[in-house]
Amino acid sequence: MMKHYYSISDHQNFKALVDQGILMQQQIQSYDIIGKNKTLIMLFFSPSLRTRISTHKAGLVLGMHVISMNAGDGYQMEFDFGKVMDGNSAEHIKEAAKVISQFGDIIAIRAFPGLQSKEEDLKDQILQGFMKFATVPIVNLESCLHHPLQGLADAITIESTKKITKPKVVLSWAPHIKALPLAVPISFAQAMNAMQYDFTITHPEGHELPSNLVGNVKIEYDQAKALKDADFVYAKSWSSTLNYGQPNKTSNNWIINEEKMNLTANGKFMHCLPIRRNVVATDGVLDSPNSLIYKQAHNRLFAAQAVIFKLLQQNQPF
Repeated sequence: MMKHYYSISDHQNFKALVDQGILMQQQIQSYDIIGKNKTLIMLFFSPSLRTRISTHKAGLVLGMHVISMNAGDGYQMEFDFGKVMDGNSAEHIKEAAKVISQFGDIIAIRAFPGLQSKEEDLKDQILQGFMKFATVPIVNLESCLHHPLQGLADAITIESTKKITKPKVVLSWAPHIKALPLAVPISFAQAMNAMQYDFTITHPEGHELPSNLVGNVKIEYDQAKALKDADFVYAKSWSSTLNYGQPNKTSNNWIINEEKMNLTANGKFMHCLPIRRNVVATDGVLDSPNSLIYKQAHNRLFAAQAVIFKLLQQNQPF
């Protein structure tokens, strides 16, 4: 049974969820009865554009009432027990999770890492706390370590676009002006592993992702070698895991440009958005007919629909 949707690796039949998303993408049938008289509560401790709008619409498409709250606007919670709460924290996460559970059938939460302390971020306290104390399913809208709705949308995009059974997929680290979280690359790696594609990660040394989360994946430090004959290229920046929270200002040559895409097997380009043009990838790559960035973003809707649909059907195995 699917109790929560926290990370892709938590669920054994990820391919079934991808297939469900593709069915919804194709609008095979109406699903608005499943969510009738049900409520989706969305809590945002961090800002959001695509995740917020796509998940909100997914709830509406499934017939749900949707309540959305900016929970991060100065509202601080305590996570530890035994502390005297005479500081900035107004409420313990236990009370928050239990009370909100009384008002909604599903709680969806987004909470970014601080990127100050790897040890603190690895705790993923907000999502972990809500899953521990809530009495309804929790959907991860991106946490310190995982962005499973994005990973699901990415898998839907590749599965519905691929020309061969087992395409070569490359996740390429990309330059950025600031350090970014690890959540998207971790979830993408987990999704590619679950789909059993030919998967490679290429990045500068010092950007190795946690092996306990991404598994025994192929790593290639030579970007050009990794991109050769790729069917899909996914560009994404993430913080150095060696110098955590620090941007890599010496690897601007990792930008994805037309010359690098010419190394691929007429490969498709992917990125989760938002993207900084001519920093992560050039205009020519983003505006190419082989760019999937808008289709990929649209599939966020069907990923959210598939997850909410499964959570509302608690009598079905997952």
